[in-house]
Amino acid sequence: MAKAEDVFVGSIDQGTTSSRFIIYDRHSRPIGSHQAEFTQFYPEAGWVEHDPVEILESVKVCMAKALDKATAAGYNVDNGLKAIGLTNQRETTLVWSKSTGFPLHHAIVWMDARTSSICRKLEKELSGGRTHFVDTCGLPISTYFSAVKLIWLMENVEAVRESIKKEDALFGTIDTWLIWNLTGGVNGGLHVTDVSNASRTMLMNLKTLDWDKPTLETLGIPAQILPKIVSNSEVIGKISQGWPITGVPISGCLGDQHAAMLGQACRKGEAKSTYGTGAFILLNTGEEVVQSKHGLLTTLAFKLGPDAPTNYALEGSIAIAGAAVQWLRDSLGIISSAQEIEKLASQVQSTGGVYFVPAFNGLFAPWWRDDARGVCIGITRFTSKAHIARAVLESMCFQVKDVLDSMHKDAVEKGEVKNEKGEFLLRVDGGATVNNLLMQIQADLLGSPVVRPADIETTALGAAYAAGLAVGIWSKDEIFDSGERVKSATTFYPVLEEELRKKKVESWCKAVSRTFDLADLSL
Repeated sequence: MAKAEDVFVGSIDQGTTSSRFIIYDRHSRPIGSHQAEFTQFYPEAGWVEHDPVEILESVKVCMAKALDKATAAGYNVDNGLKAIGLTNQRETTLVWSKSTGFPLHHAIVWMDARTSSICRKLEKELSGGRTHFVDTCGLPISTYFSAVKLIWLMENVEAVRESIKKEDALFGTIDTWLIWNLTGGVNGGLHVTDVSNASRTMLMNLKTLDWDKPTLETLGIPAQILPKIVSNSEVIGKISQGWPITGVPISGCLGDQHAAMLGQACRKGEAKSTYGTGAFILLNTGEEVVQSKHGLLTTLAFKLGPDAPTNYALEGSIAIAGAAVQWLRDSLGIISSAQEIEKLASQVQSTGGVYFVPAFNGLFAPWWRDDARGVCIGITRFTSKAHIARAVLESMCFQVKDVLDSMHKDAVEKGEVKNEKGEFLLRVDGGATVNNLLMQIQADLLGSPVVRPADIETTALGAAYAAGLAVGIWSKDEIFDSGERVKSATTFYPVLEEELRKKKVESWCKAVSRTFDLADLSL
């Protein structure tokens, strides 16, 4: 029998701008990792695409290099790797050929807004308008979700229509595409998705955890192109030949935000915010489906086994968070690396009255305005690039506050977990949380503490936990016993005066209102 130190779990973390593979030991410590960026395609204003084949290659490279690094560090990974977990950018949609294995179009990314006319048409035609499917799937009609992206592909790509007619088409989000290829592709690859990713398509019934037939009929989506839905923690299949690892079971799969919830060990009443390309705040509502009355999404948290109870969540999704920092770097050249923004923004004590709202492709929760566009207001001759940089950081934190305010209103009757001082603790993770100034601004604008774990890459860890749980490496008690984690976490406490906080929030709301109805501005 292998010693505990010889047991490892791998985690594929496929994000919006890069792929990673991380190998963890039995004590949840990373022992080898590699990350690779891939191309972002912007064919038109508001359109965002990925090349699915390039994503596959990036995952393959990451697996090989992470294995090499762990082996070079003296770990017997070849014999000790017992399971693979997978986590991915959600909602991103593609259709491929079952017989050739080739994508029939680039993947349409979650933040892509090309489907706004489809959404408007559905809102007008359906009796329930924008909220027609909310009771079934928990989601409003929005450009964000996979169903409308799939409709666009069916309406606009001849190869997709023909492939569906020939019954050769397979639909999937990125998890489905990866698993199909990892388990054999055209040679018997498994066409599956998990409950968390399926919950983001607009097509899954939140209560039955199966594809909703009336929704499919209403939208004209053929059931035969959809994958089988499985839980987040079970053996799905084994990795086939042609990959750096073979024969190892894939036994965990979650959408990235659900994986981060598990990595943060969020129990009922606890919330986390992940700061990446976008920002995503989820509150675990336990085994109860809570419908939001304040602009949030009702979604799945996780289901840790075929027979395990289903945990649900309220979610607030923010389209542009870290992506605004990338915009400063790549489009404006104000900074040359994302890390520079903290130093630049720290050169000033405030934004000097500048407010920046990054509604590049509209606004998600809690506003849901796809007619919004970005604004930067309050600019004077005094304004410097440091003020702009600080306003960009504040924009991330204001958006998170908007979502948490809605979350508190929705959860007030259901209960939130607070500490002994009556404070609601927000757990944070994701690459941007290394920025101490950002975290301090977040605590100041919330007026409550922000807790950053020692390991901020909780998304990959959550996928590893799900995979390890399925094969007996960890128990649920071990995963959710967060006492040790809290001891090693960094907590940011608010220092901003209440009066100033209120004034800043009022100014922010004024700035947000200025973004509405700008989508038709002439180019």
